[in-house]
Amino acid sequence: MDETLRGRPAGDADHPPDVPAALRHRLTALSAATAVLVLITDQLTKAWAVHALTGRGYVPLVGDLFGLRLTRNSGAAFSIATGTTWIFTIIATVVAVAIVRMTRRLGSLPWAVVLGLLLGGAVGNLTDRLFREPGFARGHVVDFMELPHWPVFNVADSCIVVAAVLIALLGLRGVGVDGRPMAR
Repeated sequence: MDETLRGRPAGDADHPPDVPAALRHRLTALSAATAVLVLITDQLTKAWAVHALTGRGYVPLVGDLFGLRLTRNSGAAFSIATGTTWIFTIIATVVAVAIVRMTRRLGSLPWAVVLGLLLGGAVGNLTDRLFREPGFARGHVVDFMELPHWPVFNVADSCIVVAAVLIALLGLRGVGVDGRPMAR
């Protein structure tokens, strides 16, 4: 039966009719709060790293397994495309806008957390690209955590990776952003 015949609006891609507005608003607030927490944590830890690690080499915390090393990355993960920060600034902006638009469809608690992690991580690194040296929209991302045989990373990077793993798991379980099972 058509949704409009049941006394409910048919909805659209951004506002599915099966998700009550109050639930969608709570999930959107959770996603936003998660993103803000990630962003604040990321920026505070980067500020600390710049202050505490400038001029120092590797600082072991767990022997050679985990330590701190301050680096500034003008490219993407694994220092891919070094020197093209402006491209990643544009990409990160588009990704952030897409995530915010996607939150309007939320109907799933896990997806609310995942999108918050992803948005917070994207905006954390975008903030560096916009406001750090060498200049606006060309700034280098501050990285400071190091594992063996792995690029140096930061809190934002960690949240993006965790979000990607959770997105894969939600996809494998067939959970849609709106909470409904995904078509297989």
